Amino acid sequence: MPDTYRLLSRPLDIRAAMPDISVMTEIIDKNGLPEPIERFVVHWGEMGTVWGVNRSVAQIHALLFVSDNPRTAENIAETLSLARSNVSNSIKELMAWNLIRRVQVLGDRRDYFEAEADMFEMVRRIANGRKQREIDPTIALLRECVGQAEGDKRVSENASKRLNEMLGFMETVEKGFSEIIRLPAPTLMRLMSMGGAIAKFVAPRKKQKD
Repeated sequence: MPDTYRLLSRPLDIRAAMPDISVMTEIIDKNGLPEPIERFVVHWGEMGTVWGVNRSVAQIHALLFVSDNPRTAENIAETLSLARSNVSNSIKELMAWNLIRRVQVLGDRRDYFEAEADMFEMVRRIANGRKQREIDPTIALLRECVGQAEGDKRVSENASKRLNEMLGFMETVEKGFSEIIRLPAPTLMRLMSMGGAIAKFVAPRKKQKD
């Protein structure tokens, strides 16, 4: 009987009885983010490192992209457990990519930041930024190399030919890329939805046998 009394009088451990809810609560309480949002922010940060972008920069962009309201740098630092200086540098980089903008809130002198919410516009800006940082410098370098190779007898004919072929290919890619990213979002959406139909349309037709 005493043992039974002690068992019944012991407070109910809800966390032990509901471990899944406990884990969920700990995740949310840690930084104020629901689990799906936290997972997205963490994954976007990891993908950023694959794309050559600093993890903190990618995480801040992801957080602002899914935020309902603009956030201050202090709020971002607290939410993601990042150093204030790290957040400041990351914000500058994101603004240079034109992926976020500074906004003001009435009655508050602090700067708030929000991300571009239009998916097509965001992808367009990322693509254009990568073009400026990767494709354009490569084309400029190839043009210089091709020009120098023409007057250098030590460069073989085969090497010179391959440099010219690569330059021609890169210039074609740049031209097509520039034309595509300038398309209106609805047109681009229809273009992508066509999929393999485009390849069939532009593929050379086989000559019919008599």
